[in-house]
Amino acid sequence: MPLSPTDAIVGPAARAGVGVGAFNVVQLEHAEAIVSGAEAADRPVILQISENTVRYHGGLEPIGLATLAVARAARVPVAVHLDHARSADLVHEAVRLGCCSVMFDASAFPYKENLRATREIAEYCHARDVWVEAELGEVGGKDGAHAPGVRTDPAEARDFVAATGVDALAVAVGSSHAMTTRDAVLDFALIAALRDAVAVPLVLHGSSGVADAELVRAVAAGMTKVNVSTHLNQRFSPSRLTGSVTSSHSTSMTRYCG
Repeated sequence: MPLSPTDAIVGPAARAGVGVGAFNVVQLEHAEAIVSGAEAADRPVILQISENTVRYHGGLEPIGLATLAVARAARVPVAVHLDHARSADLVHEAVRLGCCSVMFDASAFPYKENLRATREIAEYCHARDVWVEAELGEVGGKDGAHAPGVRTDPAEARDFVAATGVDALAVAVGSSHAMTTRDAVLDFALIAALRDAVAVPLVLHGSSGVADAELVRAVAAGMTKVNVSTHLNQRFSPSRLTGSVTSSHSTSMTRYCG
């Protein structure tokens, strides 16, 4: 099955009120395992490569081309997405390599600077038929750049989407990146208000910290794209087999897991 545009996966899900799993790839084995699971479930999936993972590999091309190859060989629709990019140059490289979409994260900047930078990225990507996700209202736990407790304002979200032209919006509603326990408390009323305020799909970052039942509630309230990284890396780590971290390589994977 050919590589699928991200909008061909997320758009129908949003219209149907169902969720789409977006899972971070740190190594080739992650991509292979995620696609194998998607094929077993007969569901589309999004493979994500974060800017942190790019640094881990020393560049986007090795892991990017490998992930794209896995996606092209899949028996279900698979999109490849650049996650949490703060560098415009990295976005441009992802587009050149053939990634289906990018998430540009300027949320650490003041609102006006976030808006300006995101609009420029959206214009660049849309001219090349690439789908764009942005973030408004900082999601906690990402390399110290985001302040926990911040929430996305629905009116600001509506104006931001209209001004930037992005295709999806990551919002802060109570989850946090890199959580190793699944006890995040989501604001479901805020999710519903955001869903009513914006006309593009909403994205839940930090979903590893959210219990399964709460993820179902979040999708019912209006979330579409559900990002997962830390929870997979915990399952994938040798520490689950030995009861302790057995290698510095495993520790490095956890460090870079979005």
